[in-house]
Amino acid sequence: MNIGSSHHVLTVSITPSAPAASPFPRTDCSNPLNVLASDEQLEYAKKIVQDYKAGVEDPGLTEDEVWAAKELYDSAFHPQTGEKQFLPGRMSFQVPGNMTITGCMLTFFRTTPAVIFWQTTNQGFNAVANYTNRNASAEVTNEQLALAATGATTAGVGTALLFNKIIQSSPALASGMLGRFVPLLAVAAANGVNIPMMRSQEFKTGIGISLADGTEVGLSGNAAVAAVSQVIPSRVAMAAPAMILTPLAMSFAEKTALFIKNPWLKAPVTVLLTGMALTFSTPMCCALFPQRAAIEAKDLEPALQQRLAAQYPSVKTFYYNKGL
Repeated sequence: MNIGSSHHVLTVSITPSAPAASPFPRTDCSNPLNVLASDEQLEYAKKIVQDYKAGVEDPGLTEDEVWAAKELYDSAFHPQTGEKQFLPGRMSFQVPGNMTITGCMLTFFRTTPAVIFWQTTNQGFNAVANYTNRNASAEVTNEQLALAATGATTAGVGTALLFNKIIQSSPALASGMLGRFVPLLAVAAANGVNIPMMRSQEFKTGIGISLADGTEVGLSGNAAVAAVSQVIPSRVAMAAPAMILTPLAMSFAEKTALFIKNPWLKAPVTVLLTGMALTFSTPMCCALFPQRAAIEAKDLEPALQQRLAAQYPSVKTFYYNKGL
């Protein structure tokens, strides 16, 4: 993909099917190629999208070029604030960032120093991603960021060390493959801590809910709970294929003559296999739940239900940004 300062340079084709609140649907914001776009290319894509939403269409652009600009815009700008996101926190950076960290977690999982280092690195990376892709209705303080990262790191490291100790205490378990799946257990435990702590303010203040046309009508803590309950399993599912299939493949590969003679191959091959799995699992799991999610009026807080029923008696469904 290339977006320059002149027309007819966008080449990605996307089939449109717009939701009611926007002339654009949410496109694939996890495409890792989008991290290569320059600031100039991102700003050009932003201008195309903003002009189109304002009803100003450039006749020099094809439909494919407009959709390609939308994909690039989605990959780098927050859907609520419109602010350019910090590169390591963008969903388009998840494959290159996670493949390196996860690959190393799967390679160096047997010693305590390695577990502590890579689990800490992973949770720091996750904290950045969780903050960058949060629902922007509720502010997150520096204290909350630090607390979430610390809590998730403690959960991840603690889980990994506990299971490693259990496995090492049993010769039968130590000689098997179970130890290779400890990083996945640690990641699942850490995500169960990191995401709720990072977004705890949303539970207190609520997140914005809107009508189908995008008009915001209030704040709901119940919607925040629903949002986080969708993000956690999608994040775990995103990591699972790489952290299950890669250890299985490596357990066989490491017994071959090539790897026995060249043990240095373990780390780069593990990272490569992890990246291949994440390339598919990242967009699939981002799409498990729609980013613009729906909540029934009956599932909102009683006071909010009462107010909205008086204002919008015919509306039974409201919408919110669940984050990624």
